[in-house]
Amino acid sequence: MSKKLKRARLQTADNLAAHEVDGQPVHNSILSSLPPQERDAILSKAKFVNLPTHTLLNEIAAPILQGYFMNSGLASILNVMSDGKSVEVGLTGTEGFVGLPLTVGYGTSPTRALMQIQGSAFRIAAKQLVELLPTCPTLERRLNRYAQELNLQGTQIAACNKLHPVEQRLARWLLMSQDRVGSSTFVLTQEFLSHMLGTRRASVTIAAGTLQKAGLITYKRGRVKIEKRSKLEKASCECYQALRDQMKSWSRNPA
Repeated sequence: MSKKLKRARLQTADNLAAHEVDGQPVHNSILSSLPPQERDAILSKAKFVNLPTHTLLNEIAAPILQGYFMNSGLASILNVMSDGKSVEVGLTGTEGFVGLPLTVGYGTSPTRALMQIQGSAFRIAAKQLVELLPTCPTLERRLNRYAQELNLQGTQIAACNKLHPVEQRLARWLLMSQDRVGSSTFVLTQEFLSHMLGTRRASVTIAAGTLQKAGLITYKRGRVKIEKRSKLEKASCECYQALRDQMKSWSRNPA
């Protein structure tokens, strides 16, 4: 084997190793896009954790002790009212990070974050993340960009929940979830969906039934499966496409 080929293989092995923690491959888009020195700095402090459904990642007004680079599954960002009612204002999958207030010097969160679909993450202590950010400019920039993406979600979802029928909102939510999870099947109860969409369980039942009768999904015993994605996109409101278009625009014109 030539020295050049041997060096190339060693470099490839090093790159693959740098994309693993505790033997787990890194699927998080933010971590994967970092320069090697920044990625290594973060991953050396991170721990791979499994996150079952309903795992609480951070609570309103409580200290943020950990940050989570999502590696699989789906986390919901919820706005919770004083009477306990909640509505989803954002979704975070492998493209994102939970614990964004830490990046701008805040130690608490105005929202609740919990796992909606079981998954995993690379968890880092809040103190360690804050200490590393000044030495990781690319990471800081990526997290700031993701904060804007999540703000865009929240703005669009707020308008969607106010202006569009439940079946369109459900279609939009299923599409957004599939984009982040990479699966066409979800384990979800009607009660959980009602919290996500900010509506009554009866309304979710009717909306799911409408989409099922149209052959776009199947919904049985808490399991939802997307059957016809292209038609589900047509059944969704304009919000799903608006979010996709804006994200594409930002990706073509990065700062």
